[in-house]
Amino acid sequence: MSKSLKNILGISVAALIFTSSTTTMAGERLGIGSLVSKSVIAGWDIDARPDGHGLPKGSGTVEKGEEVYLEQCAACHGEFGEGAGRYPVLMGGYDTLTTADPQKTVGSYWPYATTLYDYIRRAMPYGNAQSLTTDEVYSVSAYVLFMNDILEEDATLDAQRLAAIKMPNRNGFILPDPRPDVKKTACMKDCKTRIEVKSFARKVAVTPDVKKPQ
Repeated sequence: MSKSLKNILGISVAALIFTSSTTTMAGERLGIGSLVSKSVIAGWDIDARPDGHGLPKGSGTVEKGEEVYLEQCAACHGEFGEGAGRYPVLMGGYDTLTTADPQKTVGSYWPYATTLYDYIRRAMPYGNAQSLTTDEVYSVSAYVLFMNDILEEDATLDAQRLAAIKMPNRNGFILPDPRPDVKKTACMKDCKTRIEVKSFARKVAVTPDVKKPQ
């Protein structure tokens, strides 16, 4: 972590503590509000990071995940993750991200497996979010990863195993910048006074071709 980022985080935490303390004192003085309990904070503090930090204890299996998925998820995402109606497709799409019709699924697009658990835990099933148990979320995550050929049919998933999974597109968000101006250092002396165009966006596939209406 860079020094500047540490300083920013330090200032943010200090400001949060100061604000919290000030709010608490104001609340006590004015007779309004109440202290936030640890149990209330725990209900909101449910994020899971890419490195696995925040994943709860528990486990699930692909077999159990299929049962939960068919009951809770298939109505929107299809029995095989193919998507129903306008709801998202969850599987397939490999080797399509560089085509004119990219299929951004869990298997083809998502860089971290922990994001799958995090999203299911906080937002699914649609209309009844956070109704699944910890083990059910691990199981559904395992089943979705199985549908994408990332886990075997007899796999068991827990925090350690989930964080260790290497997703197919894990390096897809770190690409070389094709713009020529970012590859050179800034000129400090004897600089050119005339600007020269070295390349165009269309030539490096940054801007898609758009036909003008007749």
